[in-house]
Amino acid sequence: MARDGVPMLMLIDDEPAQRRLVSALAGRAGWRTIFASDGETAIATLGTQDGMRLDAILLDQWCPSYEPAELIRELRARRPALPILVLTAHDNVAMAVESMRAGATDYLAKPIAPERLLAALNATLSEDDINGELRPLTEKITAPLSFEDVVGSAPRFRAALAIAAKAARARVPVLIEGESGVGKDVIARAVHAASPRHKQPMVTVNCGAIPANLVESELFGHERGAFTGAFERHVGKFVAADTGTIFLDEISEMPFDAQVKLLRVLQDGEVQPIGARRPVHVDVRIIAATNRRLQEEIEAGRFREDLYYRLNVVQLTIPPLRERIGDVPALCRHLLARIAEQPGLRSLGLTDEALALLMQHEWPGNVRQLQNALFRAAVLCEGDALTPQDFPQIAAQLGARDAAPSLHMAPARQPHREGAGITLFEGDGHVRPLAEIEADVIRLAIGHYRGRMTEVARRLGIGRSTLYRKLAELGIDSAA
Repeated sequence: MARDGVPMLMLIDDEPAQRRLVSALAGRAGWRTIFASDGETAIATLGTQDGMRLDAILLDQWCPSYEPAELIRELRARRPALPILVLTAHDNVAMAVESMRAGATDYLAKPIAPERLLAALNATLSEDDINGELRPLTEKITAPLSFEDVVGSAPRFRAALAIAAKAARARVPVLIEGESGVGKDVIARAVHAASPRHKQPMVTVNCGAIPANLVESELFGHERGAFTGAFERHVGKFVAADTGTIFLDEISEMPFDAQVKLLRVLQDGEVQPIGARRPVHVDVRIIAATNRRLQEEIEAGRFREDLYYRLNVVQLTIPPLRERIGDVPALCRHLLARIAEQPGLRSLGLTDEALALLMQHEWPGNVRQLQNALFRAAVLCEGDALTPQDFPQIAAQLGARDAAPSLHMAPARQPHREGAGITLFEGDGHVRPLAEIEADVIRLAIGHYRGRMTEVARRLGIGRSTLYRKLAELGIDSAA
């Protein structure tokens, strides 16, 4: 944790321009940056007063006098708990693997994206980031881009995908709600990829990673001389996304003043760059996401109600992983296959005991946390399959006393929790009512066949008229 409320970063780099850039970006989030030009200076700095106050280290791959892995091991030996981020010249997963095996926490690629740097720095301070399990280690692995690639069979999840697939074909805004890490960005990419705009750009903006005083400039742009420090004209994200899609992640973090301008974009299709004499017309499809309930934000006076109704034309709620724990086996297989495609990594299996352990975890960080845990385990694994010993942080959180007997109980619970994604039993152990199970089966079928009702009826072995009658009787929306 930061001391005196001011987190401190040490940048190990000998390039003046890179130093100025990192210092400015980190300063936006309240970080103070100190510098070391080489590895020897960095090691010596650890023993100084500033060095004892460090909250993170950012190491350039081309550090003079030391190989990156060697320097990481030296730093890790002296300060075992200090997060170490590695800055690479290229988006190279092989470099990440080598750095992680030496003890690095994360890596970033040049040129540095402001949102990515701030997210990585903030992750080092997060109290929820227990033993590194929630740090963004796998953002560099390409996410699925189509609905067919999205893994999950739980009824609520498939129902959300069915709605998203239908909404993708229209121009209407989409609002995605769900906890951090559930895959809101994956769904947003899938919506864009399935839309008529798929050949046009999709621009992603993390509203929570931009300082409040720069939000309007980042989103809508500014003219040269519009304010102090505006030395050049800046094209905003909306203009950059013209004819395509803009994904506004963490929309609830957007300042109130910027919400007014966003409302104008939705109403008139125009953006007003700061300092510009006239607005600029844009044709942009908006997808917004938030890990908060916007209705509660409206009641608290932090979000505009009129903007909410403009964004909420199509709403998707992505359930947390703990509510679809039966998807964990399929997710593990899918994620391990993707991880194995990365340079320096290989195909790994997962033992039944390891899978049982993973299925007991609550996964507060959701699918992102599962992916990071698997990636970290795969990097450090020396065998051919991951075992419970490859997930020490998860085992520690579950507790040795509770985890040991549960390893033998978990497989007995799996048959009705995974596979079809239909829960057969109530929490008290009694069988659920037949009508509820039937409703879940129909929802699952609608989601699985992307709302194609003729195909749904055929696969369920009933006529279309019977299917629609059951929808009415069970109170199921045809979009499921």
